[in-house]
Amino acid sequence: MIGKKVGIIGAGAVGATAAYSLSMMGTCNEIVLFDIAEGVADGKAIDIAQASQYSKQPTIITAAKTPADVSDCDIVIITAGVPRKGDMTRADLLMINAKIIKSVTKDVMKYSPNAIIISVSNPLDVMTYVIHKITGWESNRIIGLAGALDGSRMAYQIYKKIGFGAGQIGKLVIGDHGENMIPLPQKVKVGVVPATDLLTDEEFQDIIERTKKGGAEIVNYLGTSGYYGPGRAIAHMVEAILEDTKSVVSSCVMLNGEYGYNNVTVGVPVVLGKNGVEQIIDMTLETKTREKFKTSVESIQEGIKILEENEFFN
Repeated sequence: MIGKKVGIIGAGAVGATAAYSLSMMGTCNEIVLFDIAEGVADGKAIDIAQASQYSKQPTIITAAKTPADVSDCDIVIITAGVPRKGDMTRADLLMINAKIIKSVTKDVMKYSPNAIIISVSNPLDVMTYVIHKITGWESNRIIGLAGALDGSRMAYQIYKKIGFGAGQIGKLVIGDHGENMIPLPQKVKVGVVPATDLLTDEEFQDIIERTKKGGAEIVNYLGTSGYYGPGRAIAHMVEAILEDTKSVVSSCVMLNGEYGYNNVTVGVPVVLGKNGVEQIIDMTLETKTREKFKTSVESIQEGIKILEENEFFN
């Protein structure tokens, strides 16, 4: 653990919460925050560093003045990007964020060339694809936040239904990190008990729908998207990599023949360890789930096609 350094590009609510979670967990030795908004990284680094004085494992937390200061990191978390606004089309959002991610990724390549990248920026699956294409790195080193967050939201919904087993509920969501996500509560356990022994088909369907709307529900209350859930999910992924736990976590990764697809980034269960993605778990999907997965993949491919048609990768 000693000497492990994590860079976080984008010190907004999600990036800062990931930093706070990591500092409370004592997962790494050093965290460096960077944000283009003047003073944001500085203020949050100080605040988190002061909070970390109560942590069992001390963490050095600093603010980077320039991208060059986010250097020699073992892991770089990218949360940079803008939300969709006003009359902005999907193509507009894709192009704007893809350009931001391209610039950020080139900085990571220059200053932390041996890092594993965790992609958090939206639209998640397409931005993860962009990072793959810009870096040209081995696919195990680029991982998108997907099922770690959506899975925790599903586990929360299962807990609300049954009223017990918090922290013992399985988490399995595949597909895109969006409207075509595929929660699979039927395939998980509560402790050692299959969820199918505890819930009805009607309850499963309600859990699936509520999981899909998990982010929107928070927006309805707060007027902004959640950040505690995403921040902690990121920290969980970082921990699995730095501590080489070989944990199974659904993540957005590049498929190379798994599930019958190539050259597309989508959420599937993987084994996370010191090399990033140690293994992609190629599950056998039943017919209905396979059809939903196809729809999910096609929606991601549509986003990639928009970038290609705008000659983004040229």
